[in-house]
Amino acid sequence: MELLKTEYLQKIYGTGEASVKALKSTDLVIEKGEFTAIVGPSGSGKSTLLHLLAGLDKPSSGHVYINGADIYSMSEKELSRFRRRNIGFIFQFFNLIPILSVEENIKLPILMDGKKVDNDYINELMEILDIKNRKNHLPGEISGGQQQRVSIARALSTKPSIIFADEPTGNLDSKNSKEVLELLTMSIKKYNQTLVMITHDPKVAACADRVITISDGEIIEDTRMSQ
Repeated sequence: MELLKTEYLQKIYGTGEASVKALKSTDLVIEKGEFTAIVGPSGSGKSTLLHLLAGLDKPSSGHVYINGADIYSMSEKELSRFRRRNIGFIFQFFNLIPILSVEENIKLPILMDGKKVDNDYINELMEILDIKNRKNHLPGEISGGQQQRVSIARALSTKPSIIFADEPTGNLDSKNSKEVLELLTMSIKKYNQTLVMITHDPKVAACADRVITISDGEIIEDTRMSQ
Protein backbone atom coordinates (compact mmCIF):
# COMPACT_ATOMS: atom_id res chain seq x y z
CA MET A 1 0.00 0.00 0.00
CA GLU A 2 1.41 3.37 -1.04
CA LEU A 3 2.18 5.67 1.91
CA LEU A 4 4.48 8.31 0.42
CA LYS A 5 4.81 9.58 -3.14
CA THR A 6 6.80 12.37 -4.77
CA GLU A 7 6.23 13.95 -8.18
CA TYR A 8 8.90 16.00 -9.95
CA LEU A 9 10.42 16.87 -6.55
CA GLN A 10 13.30 19.29 -6.96
CA LYS A 11 15.47 21.58 -4.82
CA ILE A 12 17.65 24.34 -6.30
CA TYR A 13 19.81 26.69 -4.26
CA GLY A 14 20.78 30.07 -5.70
CA THR A 15 19.84 31.57 -9.05
CA GLY A 16 21.27 31.88 -12.54
CA GLU A 17 24.79 30.60 -13.13
CA ALA A 18 25.38 30.30 -9.40
CA SER A 19 22.43 27.92 -8.94
CA VAL A 20 23.03 24.42 -7.59
CA LYS A 21 20.59 21.53 -8.12
CA ALA A 22 20.77 19.81 -4.74
CA LEU A 23 17.99 17.46 -5.84
CA LYS A 24 17.03 16.90 -9.46
CA SER A 25 13.44 16.06 -10.46
CA THR A 26 12.59 12.96 -8.42
CA ASP A 27 9.63 10.58 -8.58
CA LEU A 28 9.51 8.12 -5.71
CA VAL A 29 6.99 5.82 -4.05
CA ILE A 30 7.42 4.29 -0.58
CA GLU A 31 5.09 1.55 0.61
CA LYS A 32 3.54 1.24 4.06
CA GLY A 33 5.65 -0.88 6.43
CA GLU A 34 8.78 -0.55 4.31
CA PHE A 35 12.25 0.16 5.74
CA THR A 36 14.09 2.23 3.12
CA ALA A 37 17.75 3.19 3.48
CA ILE A 38 19.08 6.18 1.51
CA VAL A 39 22.81 6.03 0.82
CA GLY A 40 25.32 8.10 -1.12
CA PRO A 41 28.47 10.19 -0.66
CA SER A 42 28.53 13.47 1.25
CA GLY A 43 26.92 16.22 -0.80
CA SER A 44 24.96 13.74 -2.93
CA GLY A 45 21.57 15.20 -1.96
CA LYS A 46 20.36 12.50 0.41
CA SER A 47 19.85 14.88 3.35
CA THR A 48 18.04 17.32 1.06
CA LEU A 49 15.72 14.52 -0.07
CA LEU A 50 15.06 13.35 3.49
CA HIS A 51 14.23 16.87 4.72
CA LEU A 52 11.89 17.45 1.77
CA LEU A 53 10.11 14.14 2.38
CA ALA A 54 9.70 15.00 6.06
CA GLY A 55 8.32 18.49 5.45
CA LEU A 56 11.34 20.18 7.03
CA ASP A 57 12.40 22.11 3.91
CA LYS A 58 10.41 23.53 1.00
CA PRO A 59 11.05 22.20 -2.51
CA SER A 60 11.75 24.49 -5.45
CA SER A 61 9.11 22.53 -7.36
CA GLY A 62 7.17 19.29 -7.20
CA HIS A 63 4.97 17.53 -4.66
CA VAL A 64 5.22 15.23 -1.64
CA TYR A 65 2.14 13.20 -0.73
CA ILE A 66 1.88 11.41 2.62
CA ASN A 67 -1.27 9.36 3.19
CA GLY A 68 -2.63 11.10 0.09
CA ALA A 69 -2.10 14.62 1.51
CA ASP A 70 -0.05 17.10 -0.55
CA ILE A 71 2.04 18.44 2.34
CA TYR A 72 3.47 21.47 0.52
CA SER A 73 0.01 22.75 -0.41
CA MET A 74 -0.57 23.27 3.34
CA SER A 75 -0.03 26.48 5.30
CA GLU A 76 2.90 26.52 7.77
CA LYS A 77 0.46 25.97 10.64
CA GLU A 78 -1.28 23.09 8.87
CA LEU A 79 2.04 21.48 7.93
CA SER A 80 3.34 21.80 11.49
CA ARG A 81 0.22 20.08 12.81
CA PHE A 82 0.42 17.39 10.10
CA ARG A 83 4.07 16.66 10.97
CA ARG A 84 3.30 16.32 14.67
CA ARG A 85 0.51 13.84 13.97
CA ASN A 86 1.91 11.81 11.08
CA ILE A 87 5.71 12.09 11.06
CA GLY A 88 8.44 11.09 13.49
CA PHE A 89 12.01 12.36 13.01
CA ILE A 90 15.16 10.95 14.59
CA PHE A 91 18.19 13.24 14.51
CA GLN A 92 21.85 12.26 14.52
CA PHE A 93 22.57 14.60 17.43
CA PHE A 94 19.54 13.49 19.51
CA ASN A 95 18.09 17.06 19.93
CA LEU A 96 16.76 16.34 23.41
CA ILE A 97 15.70 19.18 25.73
CA PRO A 98 18.41 19.22 28.44
CA ILE A 99 16.16 20.50 31.26
CA LEU A 100 13.48 17.86 30.70
CA SER A 101 13.63 14.30 31.99
CA VAL A 102 13.74 11.29 29.68
CA GLU A 103 9.99 10.72 30.13
CA GLU A 104 9.18 14.40 29.60
CA ASN A 105 11.25 14.50 26.38
CA ILE A 106 9.34 11.48 25.05
CA LYS A 107 5.93 12.98 25.87
CA LEU A 108 6.75 16.48 24.59
CA PRO A 109 5.42 16.11 20.98
CA ILE A 110 2.09 14.80 22.31
CA LEU A 111 1.72 17.62 24.83
CA MET A 112 2.68 20.22 22.21
CA ASP A 113 -0.22 18.95 20.10
CA GLY A 114 -2.62 19.25 23.04
CA LYS A 115 -3.32 15.53 23.00
CA LYS A 116 -3.87 13.19 25.92
CA VAL A 117 -0.83 11.03 26.67
CA ASP A 118 -1.30 7.26 26.41
CA ASN A 119 0.84 6.41 29.43
CA ASP A 120 0.57 2.65 28.86
CA TYR A 121 1.98 3.09 25.35
CA ILE A 122 4.79 5.41 26.57
CA ASN A 123 5.73 2.90 29.27
CA GLU A 124 5.70 0.11 26.68
CA LEU A 125 8.04 2.14 24.43
CA MET A 126 10.44 2.80 27.32
CA GLU A 127 10.34 -0.89 28.21
CA ILE A 128 11.10 -2.01 24.64
CA LEU A 129 13.92 0.54 24.29
CA ASP A 130 15.31 -0.36 27.74
CA ILE A 131 15.19 3.17 29.16
CA LYS A 132 12.36 2.86 31.67
CA ASN A 133 14.82 2.76 34.56
CA ARG A 134 16.18 6.11 33.31
CA LYS A 135 12.85 7.88 32.86
CA ASN A 136 13.50 10.46 35.60
CA HIS A 137 17.07 11.22 34.49
CA LEU A 138 18.05 14.31 32.49
CA PRO A 139 19.70 13.74 29.06
CA GLY A 140 23.08 14.82 30.43
CA GLU A 141 22.91 12.02 33.00
CA ILE A 142 22.63 9.15 30.50
CA SER A 143 24.90 7.72 27.79
CA GLY A 144 24.85 8.59 24.08
CA GLY A 145 23.27 5.24 23.24
CA GLN A 146 20.53 5.83 25.82
CA GLN A 147 19.95 9.37 24.51
CA GLN A 148 19.42 7.98 21.01
CA ARG A 149 16.93 5.48 22.42
CA VAL A 150 15.07 8.39 24.01
CA SER A 151 14.98 10.20 20.66
CA ILE A 152 13.60 7.04 19.03
CA ALA A 153 10.91 6.77 21.72
CA ARG A 154 10.06 10.46 21.20
CA ALA A 155 9.73 9.89 17.43
CA LEU A 156 7.43 6.91 18.05
CA SER A 157 5.42 8.56 20.85
CA THR A 158 2.78 10.14 18.59
CA LYS A 159 2.23 6.83 16.73
CA PRO A 160 3.29 8.37 13.39
CA SER A 161 2.65 6.73 10.01
CA ILE A 162 6.24 7.30 8.90
CA ILE A 163 9.56 7.84 10.66
CA PHE A 164 12.51 9.64 9.08
CA ALA A 165 15.97 9.09 10.56
CA ASP A 166 19.09 11.12 9.75
CA GLU A 167 22.15 8.94 10.50
CA PRO A 168 20.65 7.76 13.81
CA THR A 169 23.68 5.58 14.58
CA GLY A 170 26.28 8.06 13.29
CA ASN A 171 27.44 9.17 16.75
CA LEU A 172 27.40 5.76 18.39
CA ASP A 173 30.00 3.04 18.76
CA SER A 174 29.48 -0.26 16.93
CA LYS A 175 27.84 -2.03 19.90
CA ASN A 176 25.35 0.78 20.53
CA SER A 177 24.75 1.19 16.78
CA LYS A 178 23.79 -2.47 16.48
CA GLU A 179 21.52 -2.34 19.53
CA VAL A 180 19.79 0.89 18.46
CA LEU A 181 19.19 -0.42 14.93
CA GLU A 182 17.76 -3.70 16.25
CA LEU A 183 15.47 -1.85 18.67
CA LEU A 184 14.33 0.59 15.99
CA THR A 185 13.53 -2.11 13.43
CA MET A 186 11.77 -4.18 16.09
CA SER A 187 9.68 -1.16 17.14
CA ILE A 188 8.53 -0.25 13.63
CA LYS A 189 7.56 -3.86 12.93
CA LYS A 190 5.65 -4.08 16.20
CA TYR A 191 3.73 -0.87 15.50
CA ASN A 192 3.48 -1.40 11.70
CA GLN A 193 5.28 1.84 10.84
CA THR A 194 7.37 2.94 7.88
CA LEU A 195 11.03 3.95 8.19
CA VAL A 196 13.16 6.05 5.84
CA MET A 197 16.77 6.37 6.99
CA ILE A 198 19.94 8.04 5.77
CA THR A 199 23.05 6.05 6.55
CA HIS A 200 26.72 5.81 5.62
CA ASP A 201 26.99 2.40 7.25
CA PRO A 202 26.67 -0.56 4.82
CA LYS A 203 25.73 -2.84 7.73
CA VAL A 204 22.76 -0.60 8.53
CA ALA A 205 21.74 -0.41 4.86
CA ALA A 206 21.90 -4.22 4.63
CA CYS A 207 19.11 -4.45 7.23
CA ALA A 208 16.71 -2.41 5.06
CA ASP A 209 13.99 -3.76 2.76
CA ARG A 210 15.12 -1.35 0.08
CA VAL A 211 18.25 0.71 -0.61
CA ILE A 212 18.11 3.93 -2.64
CA THR A 213 21.47 5.28 -3.81
CA ILE A 214 21.79 8.98 -4.59
CA SER A 215 24.60 10.73 -6.45
CA ASP A 216 24.76 14.35 -7.67
CA GLY A 217 21.17 15.02 -6.67
CA GLU A 218 19.49 12.06 -8.38
CA ILE A 219 18.58 8.47 -7.69
CA ILE A 220 21.02 6.23 -9.54
CA GLU A 221 20.02 2.89 -8.03
CA ASP A 222 16.92 1.53 -6.27
CA THR A 223 17.37 -2.02 -4.94
CA ARG A 224 14.93 -4.31 -3.15
CA MET A 225 16.87 -6.39 -0.65
CA SER A 226 16.25 -10.10 -0.12
CA GLN A 227 15.94 -10.62 3.62
